Amino acid sequence: MTYTKAFFEQLDKQDPLASFQAKFALNAGEIYLDGNSLGARPKAALARAQQVVEQEWGQDLIRSWNKHQWFELPYRIGNKIASLIGAQDGEVVCTDATGLNLYKAVSTALQLNPSRKVVLMEGSNFPTNNYMVQGLLSQLGDDYQVRFVEEAQLLEQIDEQVAVVCLTQVHYKTGRVLDMQAITEYAQQKGCLVVWDLCHSAGALPVDLNGANADLAVGCTYKYLNGGPGSPAFIFVAKRHHNRAQQPLSGWWGHSAPFDFKRDYQPGFGISQMLSGTQAILSLTVAEVGIDLMCAADMQALRKKSQALTRYFIELLDQECGQYGFELVSPRDDEKRGSQVALSHAQGYPIMQALIDAGVIGDFRAPDILRFGFAPLYNSYVDIWEAVQRFKSIMDNEHWREAQFNQRHAVT
Repeated sequence: MTYTKAFFEQLDKQDPLASFQAKFALNAGEIYLDGNSLGARPKAALARAQQVVEQEWGQDLIRSWNKHQWFELPYRIGNKIASLIGAQDGEVVCTDATGLNLYKAVSTALQLNPSRKVVLMEGSNFPTNNYMVQGLLSQLGDDYQVRFVEEAQLLEQIDEQVAVVCLTQVHYKTGRVLDMQAITEYAQQKGCLVVWDLCHSAGALPVDLNGANADLAVGCTYKYLNGGPGSPAFIFVAKRHHNRAQQPLSGWWGHSAPFDFKRDYQPGFGISQMLSGTQAILSLTVAEVGIDLMCAADMQALRKKSQALTRYFIELLDQECGQYGFELVSPRDDEKRGSQVALSHAQGYPIMQALIDAGVIGDFRAPDILRFGFAPLYNSYVDIWEAVQRFKSIMDNEHWREAQFNQRHAVT
């Protein structure tokens, strides 16, 4: 069929998630398609930040640790995230950065499988995952190694040498979704533990960690959970693994009795030992606003809209810009695609810069990938129409060839 603006306007009228858009601070005239990198700001986050800074910190000061339950924030928010990723209360804490949590998770998994020395990962991972595991294994000695593979060889490379399979559920560049349940089951049958990275899936599609019998998982809150730039990440440990290993970043918040101030470390019980140092209270309190919004949404409806947004974007691009040599990198199959669309083009960088100048905000990933992330809570169907019309104008008029769009920025 040939798509028209009226078609997308009708979809917006029928959208059960449409009311959420008004809860976000979005710039007039701008189409924000970068929620897979940094989620938009919930309007309520500003008032919450002012409350914490002016009252809880400014007036109540040290009393806020008890009065406003600051000390409980990682657990309270962790339980909310648990409800979004198929985990139980007490299996998730919101803390630290994703890379630090991955370090803890893989270290814990290796301790739980001590006779094996190999960690299997996709080489095309977001680089932090690779770097963190490489750093961890370098500290453990020459017997340990990373085995890098890609999806096509993944299952055949899971063997009796592999201790831990460490994978990202939704690929950061392509948006391709791995089958968590099937891979976890296969790896565990081979005697491996599995650590999942949920950075591009938490808040973008339904996740069922316990349904898949996952061992450990990590993820961030600043993308689809709209927690704010650099907001704390989270870590999941299945209850069957609690108290069976000790993560190496043994800070005072993870102590069994942190306010006894004992000389020697004694790990806390359950998920508490995954905490390390003093928590980022300002960031946690603001992040909770976005997480609360996601908890109020129907994840099945969100996934259905995400699949529709990305599908229509792909098909409208085919209709309007098919002659310009863009190659679809993301899967066309709805079930195999996360909430983003990735295209490759030899001139991807200046084209993306021209799009941003035209008010269509996506991002670029080297060497040639243009990424567009769709957040169903605040992206409308008409956004697709408007974005592609601006895209077409840039290509028709060769606006991207202007010298200003070839100047490289530090952040792409």
